[in-house]
Amino acid sequence: MIQGMTMQKYLDPAFWQETGNDILNQLIAWFTSPQFYAQVAAILLCVAAAWFLARMLNQRVSWFSTTPEKDVRFYRIRQYVHALSDLLFALLCYVFLGFAVDIVTAAVGVGWLVKLAQGLAVIFLLYTAINRFITHPMLRTAMLYIGIPVATLQVFEYLDETTAFLDSISMEAGNIRISLYFLIKAAIAGGFFFWLGTISNRTGQNAIRSQDALDLPTKELFAKLFQIALFAAIFILLLQVLGLDLTALAVIGGAIGVGIGFGLQQIASNFISGIILLIERTLVVGDYIELEDGRAGILSELNMRSATLETYDGKEIMVPNEKFITSVFINWTRDDPRQRYEVEFTVAYDTDIRKVPGLIVKAVSKHPGVLQEPEKPDCELRGFGDSGIEFALEFWIKGIDDGKNRISADLLTIIWETLMENDIRIPYPQREVRILEDKPKLAIRRKETTARKS
Repeated sequence: MIQGMTMQKYLDPAFWQETGNDILNQLIAWFTSPQFYAQVAAILLCVAAAWFLARMLNQRVSWFSTTPEKDVRFYRIRQYVHALSDLLFALLCYVFLGFAVDIVTAAVGVGWLVKLAQGLAVIFLLYTAINRFITHPMLRTAMLYIGIPVATLQVFEYLDETTAFLDSISMEAGNIRISLYFLIKAAIAGGFFFWLGTISNRTGQNAIRSQDALDLPTKELFAKLFQIALFAAIFILLLQVLGLDLTALAVIGGAIGVGIGFGLQQIASNFISGIILLIERTLVVGDYIELEDGRAGILSELNMRSATLETYDGKEIMVPNEKFITSVFINWTRDDPRQRYEVEFTVAYDTDIRKVPGLIVKAVSKHPGVLQEPEKPDCELRGFGDSGIEFALEFWIKGIDDGKNRISADLLTIIWETLMENDIRIPYPQREVRILEDKPKLAIRRKETTARKS
């Protein structure tokens, strides 16, 4: 429902015809009056004087023209002064036009055109300052497309009328009234607080994670609690800015409860599961996790809804937190990062099997990644295969035998070189093929052939 100023007159063609005639008559009166040309001359004179003075200052004042070196005296001050060199022209235009308003008004009795030019100088100054000093892309875009239009309306004294018009376009449902102005204000305020919350959240979490006095699980727990508290505070602050009564939170909370009961069960389950994981410390960032379906990776993030596993081939697996509560998974590095692995190899049957374990253990023990605790490397006989005698080398390493910590490939190379140095052969697959001849049948066939010939 439209309140206040109705829209009917804006839809009437006679209204626009009358308005157009008034504007045309006013323009004719302006363009034929000496006062108009006096104001135009004053504006051109102010712009020319501002351009000339700004150019002279940029050329002759070293603080404006020269980029300061880091070791120069008053480096910070000179850096700011040099940055202001781009604003000299717009700033001088605004100052000179301010003086011209009083002078022209006293001389010819009017100064509205000079005031208009001064307002444009303010907008030009604001635009130049935004492009010069604001480097964040999102904030710069917001200032250009939101800040400058608002400043323009404020400079030309149309902001109050515009907000009143936007507020008059509204919809009502019971005691709730939502206007177009409220929606625009909510979008702008919500975007600003979301951007501010994102930056604050990143800064706060980095500060918490940089505390050396806390262990890694405690850092993650405090970081997530800080994130929850921050966005809750921002949400309440947003309600205050929008002028909403905080008692409405009871209604909103009831609606959220109904939504959780019907459609947000999985989201609520993942959220609560994330809190449980952070409190219990079942897994922390940096652990190597293997899921029930065989997928595995290093836990890089533990968020409120899901966890991120980073694989060694550059992929990221997004796992809902509920999976870590309701299903089985393997944490390879939770309490002890040391793991035991084994590599298998085969030697020929003519090998002295008693000297093979000693040679292999001595060779692989020299590798810096092979641990001597909790057990030393061990080479044992596993069985007798079709082609040779099968051995297996068991060894302990710190971490996972994959990615940058790929040790088994190095150990296989060492085993190969050790066997070659000691003239121990690695056998090829062997197969025995026998050709059997059925002699009785062959003799019968020969007799049948002789009988036919006779």
